[in-house]
Amino acid sequence: MPSSPVRIGVVFGGASGEHAVSIRSAITVIKALQEGRNRDHFEVVPLYIDQSGRWWPERIANSVLERKQPLTEDNLPQPLPPAGLRSLPIDHDRVDVWFPVLHGPNGEDGTVQGLFTLMGQPYVGSGVLGSAVGMDKLAMKAAFAAAGLPQVPYVGLNAADLDHPERHNKLVARIEAELGYPCFVKPANMGSSVGISKARHRDQLLAGLQEAARHDTRLVVERGVSARELECAVLGRKQLKASVVGEISFEADWYDYETKYTDGCSQTLIPAPLPEQVSAQIQAIALQACTAVHAYGLARVDVFYDEKSGDIWLNEINTLPGFTSQSMYPMLWEASGVALPDLVAQLVHTARE
Repeated sequence: MPSSPVRIGVVFGGASGEHAVSIRSAITVIKALQEGRNRDHFEVVPLYIDQSGRWWPERIANSVLERKQPLTEDNLPQPLPPAGLRSLPIDHDRVDVWFPVLHGPNGEDGTVQGLFTLMGQPYVGSGVLGSAVGMDKLAMKAAFAAAGLPQVPYVGLNAADLDHPERHNKLVARIEAELGYPCFVKPANMGSSVGISKARHRDQLLAGLQEAARHDTRLVVERGVSARELECAVLGRKQLKASVVGEISFEADWYDYETKYTDGCSQTLIPAPLPEQVSAQIQAIALQACTAVHAYGLARVDVFYDEKSGDIWLNEINTLPGFTSQSMYPMLWEASGVALPDLVAQLVHTARE
């Protein structure tokens, strides 16, 4: 007698600046869970979190997936589902494994992971610690530094310091002295290049700090380097394994949000044209980065590579990387011999280890 399918609770959307990307990722993940032999093994239960943090049941979640557009106050369903939208809108016993497809704060940062942990149910991806440290760039960089991993020079600051002229001026002077121009200004807790800007002079630095402060209370400024942008995917829990190394090439000045998610604006090279020893070194750094922040399940590790000097700098780790048609994580594993349906099946298996 065939066994019952594993019920997968796919949670997507979320109250973050990466809400739209999450919807696109969820479409890809759900399609993969329903393809080929997965069709008989998995039953998908989609749940949607809108931009106000309200949870919506399957009927609403499916309508968002079909429209590929967020739910807004202007298109709220009528009649409204039963009360309790601030909590899970289903009996959680209906789900065997949770698959969060939430990018950025309120989903990738350990908050949802804490909820699933309290529920005592397995879920895809890192636990609370790895998710939280991997999300906050300042905490992440501190963990990398403690592990002795190479990084570009950076300055961390609190957005509140920008409101105090004396501290503000000291920070700007420190950034210019230690990092110089160009430099990159980033919110500490954000992804998909949201809130990030490149500063070539002081006016752009000041504007970039204010823009980053709109997204987070903790900011990081990094020295700009002339280097190739490379990425490596990691999979597993008890035994982590690294994918082939890929490269992002683009015509824009830097890899911003528009370049990242607009068709034709960037190109991926998988595997990246690199000497074998360089690829092996990047794969080793990717695994070390996961160990440093206690990340497992899935992660994408980004590095910079300077061909002239041979330097490799660890940029960041993403513990819930994008799963859109243009996302590197599934493409890197595809090139490593793991097709998308097999990849999501492995992720579910890893969650149940």
